Amino acid sequence: MHESSLMAGLMRQVDSIARSQKATKVVGVKVKLGALSHMSPEHFQEHFDVASRGTLAEGAALSIEILPDLSDPHAQEILLDSIEVEE
Repeated sequence: MHESSLMAGLMRQVDSIARSQKATKVVGVKVKLGALSHMSPEHFQEHFDVASRGTLAEGAALSIEILPDLSDPHAQEILLDSIEVEE
Protein backbone atom coordinates (compact mmCIF):
# COMPACT_ATOMS: atom_id res chain seq x y z
CA MET A 1 0.00 0.00 0.00
CA HIS A 2 2.96 2.34 0.58
CA GLU A 3 3.61 2.44 -3.15
CA SER A 4 -0.01 3.38 -3.84
CA SER A 5 0.18 6.48 -1.67
CA LEU A 6 3.53 7.47 -3.20
CA MET A 7 2.11 7.10 -6.69
CA ALA A 8 -1.04 9.03 -5.80
CA GLY A 9 1.14 11.90 -4.57
CA LEU A 10 3.23 11.79 -7.72
CA MET A 11 0.12 11.81 -9.91
CA ARG A 12 -1.20 14.85 -8.01
CA GLN A 13 2.07 16.67 -8.69
CA VAL A 14 2.06 15.73 -12.39
CA ASP A 15 -1.60 16.73 -12.78
CA SER A 16 -1.09 20.05 -10.99
CA ILE A 17 1.90 20.99 -13.14
CA ALA A 18 0.17 19.90 -16.35
CA ARG A 19 -2.98 21.86 -15.56
CA SER A 20 -0.98 24.96 -14.63
CA GLN A 21 0.57 24.75 -18.10
CA LYS A 22 -2.88 24.27 -19.64
CA ALA A 23 -1.75 20.93 -21.07
CA THR A 24 -4.10 18.51 -22.76
CA LYS A 25 -1.78 15.55 -22.26
CA VAL A 26 1.40 14.58 -20.43
CA VAL A 27 3.66 12.79 -22.90
CA GLY A 28 6.71 12.27 -20.70
CA VAL A 29 7.56 12.01 -17.01
CA LYS A 30 11.09 11.90 -15.59
CA VAL A 31 11.63 10.70 -12.03
CA LYS A 32 14.59 10.00 -9.78
CA LEU A 33 14.50 7.04 -7.42
CA GLY A 34 16.61 7.42 -4.30
CA ALA A 35 19.05 4.64 -3.51
CA LEU A 36 16.92 3.64 -0.50
CA SER A 37 13.50 4.07 -2.13
CA HIS A 38 13.11 0.26 -2.34
CA MET A 39 11.63 0.35 -5.84
CA SER A 40 13.19 -1.07 -8.95
CA PRO A 41 12.56 0.75 -12.24
CA GLU A 42 10.36 -2.16 -13.37
CA HIS A 43 8.29 -2.09 -10.18
CA PHE A 44 7.95 1.69 -10.44
CA GLN A 45 6.83 1.41 -14.09
CA GLU A 46 4.08 -1.07 -13.12
CA HIS A 47 2.78 1.23 -10.39
CA PHE A 48 3.01 4.28 -12.66
CA ASP A 49 0.98 2.53 -15.38
CA VAL A 50 -1.79 1.74 -12.89
CA ALA A 51 -1.75 5.16 -11.16
CA SER A 52 -1.81 7.11 -14.43
CA ARG A 53 -4.90 5.40 -15.85
CA GLY A 54 -7.59 7.97 -16.52
CA THR A 55 -5.23 10.91 -15.93
CA LEU A 56 -3.49 13.35 -18.26
CA ALA A 57 -0.38 11.18 -17.85
CA GLU A 58 -1.93 7.94 -19.11
CA GLY A 59 0.40 6.47 -21.71
CA ALA A 60 3.22 8.93 -20.95
CA ALA A 61 6.78 7.79 -21.54
CA LEU A 62 8.52 7.27 -18.22
CA SER A 63 12.22 8.01 -17.72
CA ILE A 64 13.71 6.71 -14.47
CA GLU A 65 17.07 7.65 -13.01
CA ILE A 66 18.46 5.75 -10.02
CA LEU A 67 20.33 7.93 -7.51
CA PRO A 68 23.17 5.73 -6.21
CA ASP A 69 24.28 7.81 -3.19
CA LEU A 70 23.04 6.17 0.01
CA SER A 71 23.91 9.28 2.02
CA ASP A 72 21.99 11.68 -0.23
CA PRO A 73 19.28 13.51 1.76
CA HIS A 74 16.77 12.28 -0.85
CA ALA A 75 17.94 8.65 -0.77
CA GLN A 76 14.57 7.40 0.48
CA GLU A 77 12.48 9.48 -1.88
CA ILE A 78 10.95 9.37 -5.31
CA LEU A 79 11.50 12.75 -6.93
CA LEU A 80 9.61 14.21 -9.85
CA ASP A 81 12.31 15.71 -12.07
CA SER A 82 10.26 16.97 -15.02
CA ILE A 83 7.27 16.42 -17.23
CA GLU A 84 6.74 16.97 -20.95
CA VAL A 85 3.28 18.10 -22.03
CA GLU A 86 1.18 18.76 -25.11
CA GLU A 87 -0.90 21.90 -25.12
